Amino acid sequence: MSEDNQGTDLIAERQAKLAKLRAQGQAYPNDFRIDAFVGDLQAECERLDAAAVEALDRRVNIAGRMLAKRIMGKASFAQIQDASGRLQLFLQQAALGEAYEDFKTFDVGDVVAASGRLMRTRTGELSVKVEQLRLLTKSLRPLPDKFHGLADVETRYRQRYVDLIINEQARETFRIRARLVRFIRDFLEGPEYRYMEVETPMMHAIPGGATARPFITHHNALDLPMYLRVAPELHLKRLVVGGFDRVYEINRNFRNEGVSTRHNPEFTMLELYQAYGVYTDVMDLTENLIRDAARALFAEREEPTKLPWEGQLIDVGQPFQRIPLADAVLAKNPQIAAGEIQDRSAIAAHAGKLGVKVEANWGWGRILLEIFEATVEADLIQPTFITQYPTEVSPLSRATDSDPEITDRFELFINGKELANGFSELNDPADQAARFRAQVQAKDAGDLEAMHFDADYVRALEYGLPPTAGLGVGIDRLVMLFTDSASIRDVLLFPYLRPEGQIDLVVDS
Repeated sequence: MSEDNQGTDLIAERQAKLAKLRAQGQAYPNDFRIDAFVGDLQAECERLDAAAVEALDRRVNIAGRMLAKRIMGKASFAQIQDASGRLQLFLQQAALGEAYEDFKTFDVGDVVAASGRLMRTRTGELSVKVEQLRLLTKSLRPLPDKFHGLADVETRYRQRYVDLIINEQARETFRIRARLVRFIRDFLEGPEYRYMEVETPMMHAIPGGATARPFITHHNALDLPMYLRVAPELHLKRLVVGGFDRVYEINRNFRNEGVSTRHNPEFTMLELYQAYGVYTDVMDLTENLIRDAARALFAEREEPTKLPWEGQLIDVGQPFQRIPLADAVLAKNPQIAAGEIQDRSAIAAHAGKLGVKVEANWGWGRILLEIFEATVEADLIQPTFITQYPTEVSPLSRATDSDPEITDRFELFINGKELANGFSELNDPADQAARFRAQVQAKDAGDLEAMHFDADYVRALEYGLPPTAGLGVGIDRLVMLFTDSASIRDVLLFPYLRPEGQIDLVVDS
């Protein structure tokens, strides 16, 4: 019998069992209430021997998905799993009567409820000696073989619900993600930083805050084009103008760009703004946040600040390197003379030798960034802040006092991936308007990622934005670091996929 036919037969068999339950009026009951989580019971009894567990005389009502069953005549064992862990059930025909015969018909994957007393078996395994047993939900589809699980990676992403049932590593990844986000909120709102969490619009009349291609939709009632936000930046800085000196948001951004192991069309960002701060302040905050998060999340490890990631051991306990962009490029490209960095012709000629395509409308700053991405970025393994980005590629950043062609901006790279971007904010309305106009010219010349002109934001700056520093951290990539994940899809519960049946090609971009 083929595997497909066998699966169809198993589904038909389970459907027949469900039909019988329906006829008896027992399908999908909803009157059972738990009073314990199995993980808590395991922790509570971890150091108790069999006699001590029995002395507790602890009766519990638990429920979960049955992952294994073993029938041994008049006594049987089953293993159930809830969100907190797994626990064994010990079932006896003498105690359950007719319910024991019903249990024999249960299938792996069914959701069951059990009531009974805690005990340890002769092998020392904590168990519930079941006094009452009920089937709560019939599983109509068999789970994958427990020894192989979901071997097809795309199926794991597409059927995440099955992946979570059988893959403890997947469950742990998303537990760490949840704990990390909670830590970030506690860190920012604590007495040292005193940030306030806010929510800003997800649909914008003018896309802004980042150089990115937006998703376009339409508001029917107003008959207006709308854009899913590419970044919350301009709205958050409006709030700083309004007097909220320290604000942050953790929410979704949308960019209509490539899909890769590092990119998803929608992604989660932490973005924050601090009045009366400069870019080095949020650089320090970023370093402290990552280091303290590692210590908090992995306190049980011998070296919690040493994080494995794709075969590298990332040490977030040491001070992060801080290197100007031009210096990083010169170190990898010694044939470029330091005095040629801002010479467009010279830097373009070198880019050509590297095979880096140069557009006619690019200045030296954009070309230098392309050379950096081609020759430097992948080698930044340990945490490194790259600073002093060209003004041309930093339309919202404040120019450094010593050189109007360079901004007070940084990006954080770990294991060759950008995890954060921050800068001292441009708060000169005239300068901002000029940069918006330059972006519009670039858009008219065919740059689909260039910004629009946001007149209201310029008006907000005219009311006065205090000296401000801003930061954006890619939560998904940060979770990749903390969970040793190679692909962004591993840290997204429901990553972008093509419709089922189509080949899902992931192209790095």
